[in-house]
This record gives sequence, C-alpha cells and structure tokens, in this order.
Amino acid sequence: MLGLPDDIHAFLFDLDGVLTQTATVHAAAWKDMFDTFLRAEADRTGAPFVPFDPVADYDEYVDGRPRLDGTRAFLESRGVHLSEGDEQDAPGTRTLRGLGRAKNDTVLRMIREQGVEPYPGSVAYLHRLRDLGLPRAVVSSSANCRDVLRAAGIDGLFDVVVDGVTAHRDHLAGKPAPDTYLAAARALGTTPEHAAVFEDALAGVASGRAGGFGTVVGVDRVGQAGELRAHGADIVVRDLADLLPDAPGEEW
Repeated sequence: MLGLPDDIHAFLFDLDGVLTQTATVHAAAWKDMFDTFLRAEADRTGAPFVPFDPVADYDEYVDGRPRLDGTRAFLESRGVHLSEGDEQDAPGTRTLRGLGRAKNDTVLRMIREQGVEPYPGSVAYLHRLRDLGLPRAVVSSSANCRDVLRAAGIDGLFDVVVDGVTAHRDHLAGKPAPDTYLAAARALGTTPEHAAVFEDALAGVASGRAGGFGTVVGVDRVGQAGELRAHGADIVVRDLADLLPDAPGEEW
C-alpha cells in the first residue's frame, strides 16, 4: 500500500524536513543561538571559539530532539554543563531554558519573515492517504507544530497531532525515545506493528525503531541515507512522492 507493506494501516509523520521545508530554518536558528553563546564563552574563558556546525552538530545533537534535550546534548559535547533554569528565564540567559528560548524566538522570527512551504511530494502523499481513508498523525518535538502546519496550509490533513505541547502535558519522553510515536499510534487506535513512521532525523528514526513500528521510512533530504539506515530505517527515499505507485521515484 503506497510503497509500504500491506499490513501498514496508519501513518505517523515528523514535521520539519518530512512535511515542511523548515529543517534548514531550525538549523540556522540553532547556529545563531549557539554561536552567540560560544563566542561569549570564549571571551569569558579565553578558550578558542569553535562554531556550531549546522550539518554535523545539528544532525548529531539537536535534530528531532526536544529543544531542552538538544541544547543540553550539544553543550555537553563541548564540555559545558548548565543548569536547566526556569521557564521564565529571558531569552539568552545562561541556562538551558534561556538558550532554548533564544533559539525559539529566532525560529519564530524567521518563519514570520520567510513563511513555511510544505514539500509538494509530501502533500501529494497525504492527499492520497486521506482519499483512501487511512489515519494520519503528525509527531513533532516542536511546541510550534500547529502554527507551522497552519502556515503551510496542511493542518486539515491530520487526525492527530502529538507535539511538544502534548509531550510536556502528558510527560512523554522526547525522541529518540519512542513515547511520542507510541502516543500517536494509541490516539489513532492502532498498534505499532501496523503503523509506519516517516522521519528525516536520526533521533526520529531511532525513535521509530525503538517503538517496534512496522515500517520506519527515512526521508533523506541531505545525503545521509547510510546514517538513516544505520539508525533503523527500513526504507530510505528522497521524497515521499517516490512511494506513490504512479511516481518514477527510487528507493535507495
């Protein structure tokens, strides 16, 4: 069914990089925030300034993870250990929450200025699923997920949204833990073995594999097919349109 095994009856999609062209926006926002912090740390300690790599560091430490977890993981990779801080910390405060808020403010500003575009192949795939009456969910670590869906004009294509707000409310561990995907499967009334996960992030692919989902589809937008497979992807495609039966696309 649509490029997947016949026993797959529900479809769970990551947002950034799978449905919408916002992964590069997030990478740029992370770089802006981390480089500002790292320059200040270099001035404070006398250590050399080593900038955040928006490809390698983004993929390894922050892509697909909740904002707090990603901030912590990257900083600890540089030997920096900050307190979590408070939800009221101002953007840029030297805490995990303060830095996370600075990153989020930058993302929201960039989205307002640049808008949000969905991937046409993903929209075509979603319309085919809807026409067939197959259940669909978005599973995102972002607290801005619903705003991004509306900005992209695809908010009406999903039965369930599990996002950063849901995870906080229901105390769900973020990716690479499988909790958010498992919650979406339950909300759709299905079990993991009959659901497919669609992810472009290495942490997200690992989440789908850890949850025991029937098929994990890696969406390779940046040339990391091997890494997606190594983290648990069963299928790797360049675009979701490649899975449509009338598309000439190629699995690789």
